[in-house]
Amino acid sequence: MKIRTLIVDDEPLARERVKRFLKDDREFEILGECGNGDDAIKAIRENQPDLVFLDIQMPEKNGFDVIRGLDSRSLPNIIFVTAYDQYALQAFDVHALDYLLKPFNRERFHQAVRRAKEQIESRRRGELDERLASLISSIAPDKKYLERLVVKSVGRVFFLKTNEIDWIEASGNYLKLHVGRDSHMIRETMNSIEAKLDPSLFMRIHRSTIVNIDRIKELHPMFSGDYSVILRDGSELALSRNYRERFLELFEGSS
Repeated sequence: MKIRTLIVDDEPLARERVKRFLKDDREFEILGECGNGDDAIKAIRENQPDLVFLDIQMPEKNGFDVIRGLDSRSLPNIIFVTAYDQYALQAFDVHALDYLLKPFNRERFHQAVRRAKEQIESRRRGELDERLASLISSIAPDKKYLERLVVKSVGRVFFLKTNEIDWIEASGNYLKLHVGRDSHMIRETMNSIEAKLDPSLFMRIHRSTIVNIDRIKELHPMFSGDYSVILRDGSELALSRNYRERFLELFEGSS
């Protein structure tokens, strides 16, 4: 039975290097590759790979964010790919999880692969998950999310607490922040602001809409299979099909 493998790295050359080193090993089946954390989480959930080569230092969602976004009960075996210094790498050794320090050579690569094969064959899943959780707590502190924004409006500058925001919509090169009856414009992208906001408080429901979860009152199904999200102030927002599954999981889990 082949070892189903996923490669995650934001650098195309790094992904290509892993594929080249695996090319002659018939025990591996490469399921695909991902260039960012969001795609990695989706691919791992959908494909359930046996092994993931996971880059730690990626923009927006890094390797540790990817692990946090997965079900801890069904984590794949992971070989970390990293540019961390030697001090930080001691943590990987202590927790018996393998890593590849960039730039790695073929010999070091195959050493990591041999260890991965042993772990997969032994199927000590629970033990590996414990080691992974310990590693994350020791080397990656909890991510700090944005608590306030600087807003410029009518010649004045003020701070706006993020938990006061009802919802956010894209408006050209700007974002419109809806706060009660007021709205404020800031120059920011949806992807950038989404990465900075606490996902337990804010959720993206459309490519141009992020909503404060606490402001949601109702969810209305539409005839087309789409949904309408009703906020407590009466605002009606569209729930896109691309974000529907994750949103419905949250909505059903809180009902």
